[in-house]
Amino acid sequence: MAKVFGAVIIDTDRCKGCDLCVVACPVDVLALQGKDVNDRGYHFAYTARPEACIGCANCATVCPDGCIEVYRAIEK
Repeated sequence: MAKVFGAVIIDTDRCKGCDLCVVACPVDVLALQGKDVNDRGYHFAYTARPEACIGCANCATVCPDGCIEVYRAIEK
């Protein structure tokens, strides 16, 4: 059976750290950066567990700033 893998790309310069994407992720792929901040002074989201991504794109759907892109790949 084919397995679907996902890849999340976050524009960290535009992210304002609202935490909506972290909450929306069903497999806990995303997290907020605890110490680092972007140029705007926000703790930004990042992919803490990229290998666990299933490519559902919930994070991209709920992002109010549109700074998340999700790609899917199928391994046969």
